[in-house]
Amino acid sequence: MSTTGIDHYYVETHNWAKAVAFWQRLGFEVEFDTGHGSGMLRHPAGGPGIFVAEQSIEHPLATELYLGAGADFAAPDGVDVVSPFHDSHWGTKVMIIQDPDGHRFRIEAPAG
Repeated sequence: MSTTGIDHYYVETHNWAKAVAFWQRLGFEVEFDTGHGSGMLRHPAGGPGIFVAEQSIEHPLATELYLGAGADFAAPDGVDVVSPFHDSHWGTKVMIIQDPDGHRFRIEAPAG
């Protein structure tokens, strides 16, 4: 089974409010706010969401591309699995894969 395409882009920030304002200037709207410095934004025209998560100033910031998949997804032969599926604290499971150039991507699927 293949992935379902790009699900969302994960972006860490040192300032949740400024990051949300940036994405809103580009036409994105807050879909949900977790209430603790993170949440999902989506564009009314469609496409993948942007999940923004605030981190402390001491934390180096990361960005990650998440691909969606069904619960029965298995990495095809020839795909380098860096980390097999593990349960996330938000109720899904996540796998990390790597392309031939060393770029890492996360695949998110429903838990269980």
